[in-house]
Amino acid sequence: QVQLVESGGGLVQAGDSLRLSCAVSGRTFSDYDIGWFRQDPGKELEFVAEVRGSSTTSYADSMKGRSTISRDNTKNTVHLQMNTLKPGYTGIYYCSASPSGHGRDVAGRSWGQGTEVTDSA
Repeated sequence: QVQLVESGGGLVQAGDSLRLSCAVSGRTFSDYDIGWFRQDPGKELEFVAEVRGSSTTSYADSMKGRSTISRDNTKNTVHLQMNTLKPGYTGIYYCSASPSGHGRDVAGRSWGQGTEVTDSA
């Protein structure tokens, strides 16, 4: 079983930058693709970005050009740097692990507890 712990959420405003981190333990880190998803209350999970075990990255269209996801295989950690936050960025951000090549499907993944991002305005 793989365990994930998110950190970095907090109070921010539109236009700010924010860095989220995900610490992963329990299995061979490089065997897993790690993704970030966002959820508003009462709504479905929304894909944000993913970094595969090979370090190949993919982003939701709304995040392209403003975000960078990266992984440190020596520290079993994934970071999501988000710049110039736009309205709609708030919610709970979840880190998730999936077998290599799983894609963006929310089923069949391991999840962290989430870290909340709130509008400070």
